[in-house]
Amino acid sequence: MPSNFLEQLWAALGGWWREQAHARGALGAGSLLLRELWGFVRQSTPAERRQRYGDMDYDWEQRVNTTSGAVSWRARFLGIFHSPYQPTEPVLFREMMGALPIDFREFTFIDIGSGKGRTLLMASEYPFQKIVGVELIAELHRAAEENVARYRHSQEGARIETRCMDAREFAFPEAPLVVYLFNPLPEAGLRLVMRNLAESWKKAPRPVWIVYHNPVLEGVLMQSSLRLLKVVSKPEYSVYRMISGQDTLSRR
Repeated sequence: MPSNFLEQLWAALGGWWREQAHARGALGAGSLLLRELWGFVRQSTPAERRQRYGDMDYDWEQRVNTTSGAVSWRARFLGIFHSPYQPTEPVLFREMMGALPIDFREFTFIDIGSGKGRTLLMASEYPFQKIVGVELIAELHRAAEENVARYRHSQEGARIETRCMDAREFAFPEAPLVVYLFNPLPEAGLRLVMRNLAESWKKAPRPVWIVYHNPVLEGVLMQSSLRLLKVVSKPEYSVYRMISGQDTLSRR
């Protein structure tokens, strides 16, 4: 994986351009790139930067640094071509976990696009067997490692593992899973992750739940080879359970 900013930028821009040019054509991709760059400039004003510190309550309570306000311009710029960093609200996360009718002790929690690790820390409030975060942007990964180290003053932090890697290359563990998504990837990347999850399930069928926060690319999941039963559908999130061929495929 590219180690310095320029290498990461060229790799991210190249992948983004290929995907967008394929979907929109070169003119459409160029137009979208200009809009994204202009949006980045607007969000870099002092007023916008102050607004991003509005998610600090959790950090003050836990003595960690997961706010989007303290993300450098480099990481934010890379986020244009991957996914902008935005931490999950604690109240909503607990609601999503409450929607899972499972014994947490039997499951591994996977956060695809774990950013600075807030979701990993919140997941440690539940007795998951293991908690794994996958993050591509090195700066965000380092912040997550620091946050987990601080959190390890309590017993929960010991079950958290952070990996700095491309989520498209992540091998899902052969254990019962809760997979958490908060729009971590562009459409093409999410398709690859879902394909990998489907192949992993075929090799080792086991209980798998997907919690999708702000499911703007829900169509990618439903068009994949995954057999998914939608258990919860709300504007803020959806919850799915992977089912076998013997189960009845119905959604509500």
